[in-house]
Amino acid sequence: MLRTELDALPVEEKTGLSYASKVMAKDDGGHDVHVMHACGHDIHMAVWIGTAEIMAQTKSQWHGTLILVGQPAEETVGGAKKMIADGLFTRFPKPEFGIALHSGNSLPAGMVGITPGFASSNSDSVAIAIYGRGGHGARPETTVDPIVVAAKLVLGLQTIVSREIKPGDPAVITVGYIQGGTKANIIPDEVHLGLSVRSYSDEVRKHLLAAIERVTKAEAEAANAPKPPLVKVVESTDAMYNDPKLSERLSQVLVQTLGADNVRKLPPNMTSEDYSEFIEAGVPSFYFSLGAANPQQFKEVQAKGGQLPSNHSPFYAPDMEPSLKTGVEAEVAVLRALLGSNSAGSGQSAP
Repeated sequence: MLRTELDALPVEEKTGLSYASKVMAKDDGGHDVHVMHACGHDIHMAVWIGTAEIMAQTKSQWHGTLILVGQPAEETVGGAKKMIADGLFTRFPKPEFGIALHSGNSLPAGMVGITPGFASSNSDSVAIAIYGRGGHGARPETTVDPIVVAAKLVLGLQTIVSREIKPGDPAVITVGYIQGGTKANIIPDEVHLGLSVRSYSDEVRKHLLAAIERVTKAEAEAANAPKPPLVKVVESTDAMYNDPKLSERLSQVLVQTLGADNVRKLPPNMTSEDYSEFIEAGVPSFYFSLGAANPQQFKEVQAKGGQLPSNHSPFYAPDMEPSLKTGVEAEVAVLRALLGSNSAGSGQSAP
């Protein structure tokens, strides 16, 4: 199985490229938002299509069944789970192996990265509603101000990681949004917060989620809120695990194809991927990284100790031509290796 993601993000593209996205769409709240492939999914799709064309044109060089999966809703970590529930592995053959990639500016174009074992973290999105008692901004004594509660909560949540999780155990709590109020002189009735919670171990994951609920309720009670807050996990996906034996086998294929200098071993990171749902469904997989940074810019920024714009940035701009070429070459090589090709790892460039 070769999978690509399809979705974009509600980000206004500011790369200045000739093909920069100008698309507008409606978000879940019905608001008009700019749309951009700020996570590189356009690169992934183009590589996927190029790989599919080459595999179709060279059927004499491999045997078996190649399943091409275009997955929606990766950014909301729901698409893979819904595809499986819709019968992906019952309506179609269940694959013996799965392949996917992700591009980024952590490596220059022309290179790939591999991470055997755990590669990305558990992810839980938590929605919180703080309930207060609204009123006039000049009469705070007549109200329970949910904005003040939310402000204290943002700081309080950070102590969960710094004071409750053992140093060395990966954990992140990020408050991605705070929404509340309409006018400077009105204290609102409620405030909403959205959290992104990352972890690797089940023990840490359970602790983080329980502590978030405990701290939120305590802050609301301390403010004498009229009713308890709402704390709800709205999106989740598990940590992604690369099959070690498969990773070792295919990393050698990539070394033979791209050269040892162009294959790097990367540490696990705290981003998340719902490709893990396919792995949890019993598909041993190899999920690798595709360098997308302009090599010269990458070198210059590294020399200064800086970083190029990351995924999800409005300025994220993969170096298109070498990224596409390397991605197609890498995918074709690993697929031919798994599908019995004699030419896998021959070093020949994909057309």
